[in-house]
Amino acid sequence: MLDASDSYVTEDGRTIGGVVMEMKNITLRFGGVVAIKDISFDIRQGEIRAIIGPNGAGKSSMLNVISGFYNPQEGQVFYKGKLRPSMRPYQVARQGIARTFQNIALFEGMTVLDNIMTGRLHHSKANLFEQAFWKGRAEREEVANREVVEKIIDFLEIQTIRKTPVGRLPYGLKKRVELARALAAEPSILLLDEPMAGMNVEEKEDMSRFILDVNDEFGTTIALIEHDMGVVMDLSDRVVVMDYGKKIGDGTPDEVRNNQDVIDAYLGVAHD
Repeated sequence: MLDASDSYVTEDGRTIGGVVMEMKNITLRFGGVVAIKDISFDIRQGEIRAIIGPNGAGKSSMLNVISGFYNPQEGQVFYKGKLRPSMRPYQVARQGIARTFQNIALFEGMTVLDNIMTGRLHHSKANLFEQAFWKGRAEREEVANREVVEKIIDFLEIQTIRKTPVGRLPYGLKKRVELARALAAEPSILLLDEPMAGMNVEEKEDMSRFILDVNDEFGTTIALIEHDMGVVMDLSDRVVVMDYGKKIGDGTPDEVRNNQDVIDAYLGVAHD
């Protein structure tokens, strides 16, 4: 069994490092409703970690705990070996954690380029005066940020729509733009909330390829929620399974696929 600091090489040659984030005995309540009940799991450096479960299992709530949007009533979050105190989402973003949303959260009236540029905001240090006159540090930061964004646009193959207002784009391309904005923050951990939702087969294939490329070429650790089990089993190194706020499975795709509790949760099959 691996220790927290151990690393290993996958069958496809990728290196998975030690534990970078640990959720320890997390419990989250909304009034009398328990969304998450005493769940523990970890995320390792460089892996693709999936969180799955039926509707209402508490997956998005867990992603919101990881991203700092929710603070659990019980349990602890450890990041890079240190206990993470209660934080606002922008503070978590400064720690190198970025995310996409189940319901697309883009600025519809802004161009693709301008939307992606918003992902660079916490990399800008120029004050209001410098930005107003676009001199010195403000100018240098703008040029540097544009260079990063243009590379992401090329990487995600959206050059032809860079000047298009997001509101005019089809759903699949909006999802890609949202991924681009998250990547613009240069995160060490990328959280994806149902990145394939609403996509057709071709769009899912494209998004799967980009997720794998982000993980491989940038070395980005990825945690994702996804309902398409084919996608989850193909992409993920490890999978944690939730049902009614509890953890019912955790392991490799093959281990989870053969877990009877997971089979019952998805298929409703009773067993002795």
